[in-house]
Amino acid sequence: MLTLIIGFDARSATAISKCMITGGAGATVFYNLKQRHPTLDLPVIDYDLALLFQPMLMLGISIGVAFNVIFPDWMLTTLLIVFFIGISINAFLKGVDTWKKETLKKKEARENSQLNDIGRTEDVAHDLQTADPVNDSHTNTNQSRKKVVSVFENIYWKELGLLLSVWIMILALEIGKNYTTTCSVVYWTLNLLQVPITVGMSSYEAVLLYKGKRVITSKGEQQTQWRVEQLILYCSCGLVAGIIGGLLGLGGGFILGPLFLGLGIPPQVSSATSTFAMAFSASMAVVEYYLLKRFPIPYALYFAAVATVAALVGQHLVRKLIAILGRASLIIFILALTVFVSGISLGGVGISNLIQRIEKKGFMGFGNLCTYKVGN
Repeated sequence: MLTLIIGFDARSATAISKCMITGGAGATVFYNLKQRHPTLDLPVIDYDLALLFQPMLMLGISIGVAFNVIFPDWMLTTLLIVFFIGISINAFLKGVDTWKKETLKKKEARENSQLNDIGRTEDVAHDLQTADPVNDSHTNTNQSRKKVVSVFENIYWKELGLLLSVWIMILALEIGKNYTTTCSVVYWTLNLLQVPITVGMSSYEAVLLYKGKRVITSKGEQQTQWRVEQLILYCSCGLVAGIIGGLLGLGGGFILGPLFLGLGIPPQVSSATSTFAMAFSASMAVVEYYLLKRFPIPYALYFAAVATVAALVGQHLVRKLIAILGRASLIIFILALTVFVSGISLGGVGISNLIQRIEKKGFMGFGNLCTYKVGN
C-alpha cells in the first residue's frame, strides 16, 4: 500500500511498513494480554510457543535487514509478489479446512442441544410429578468455566522476562554495531554474538519440550511428542520467517501464523502468539532501519499511530464477529484476502516500474553491504 498509493520506493516502504507493524503488533499485544484461551483456562498468548520461535525470529530479522541493503528493488518486489500469493493460497486452504471443522462442531452442538432440551423437559415433568423443586444445577452447567483473572495473573512473567532479555541483548549489539566501521572485525564480532544468544534461548526451550518438562499448553490434551528433527525444523522456520520479515518488511506472523495452525493451535491463540513474537522482532527491525536512516521519522510516526489505532479497532470488531458467528476461521480468511490483494496489486505496479527502469537503463545489480552509505 505504501508503494502503490503513496509512491515510496521498495526500500523505504519496507522500513516504514516495519514501523506500522510494530505499532499494530504492540497495540494487539496490549489488547491480548488480558484475553483468555477460547476453550481452556489459560492466557490466549502461548508463552512457551513464543519462547521457542521468537529468538530465532529476531536472528532472522538481523540477517534480513542486511539482505535488504544488498538486494535490488526489482528482486524485493518479485519476492514480495511470490511470497504474498503463496502464503495467501496456503492460508485460504487452511481457512476452508477450519470452516468445515467449525461447521461440523456447530452441527454436533445443535444436536446435543436438542437432546439436552428433551432431557430437561423429561426431568422437569418428573420433578413436577414428585413435587420436588427443580435443581438449579442444570443452569449452572451453562455458565463459563473460565476464571476471571487480572492482567498481572494472565502474564507468565518468567517467560516474558526471558523474551525481554533476548530483545535487550540483541538491541544492545545492534546499537553497538552502529558505532563501528562496517565490515570491520568488531562489526562482524557483534553480529556473530547474536547467534549464541538467540540459538541458545531457543535451544533451551526446545530441550525442555523434548524432555517433557514443558508443554505447549494451548493445544490442550492433544500434546505433541516432540522429536529432535521436528524441533530443529520449527526453529529453522522461525529463522526463515525473520529473514523474510527483515528483507521484505513483513511481519514474521505471516509465516508463524499458518505454521502454528498446522501444529494444531487454535486460530485465536495462533494469531495472538504470532503477533506477540512479531512485536519483538518488528521493533528490532525498526531500530536497525533507523540506524540505517532508511525512513523519514515524521512519516513513520504518523503511519505507526494509524496502524496502532486500526489494530485496536480491528481486534475489537473481529472478536465481536467471532462471538456472533462462532467462526474463528474469519481470522484466517481476512489474512488470506489481504495478502492476496496486496500480491496482485504489487505485481502490476512492480512490472510497470521494472519496465520503466529498464527503459531508463537504471542500475539493476546487487548492492555492497561494506560500501553502503547510510541514508541511501
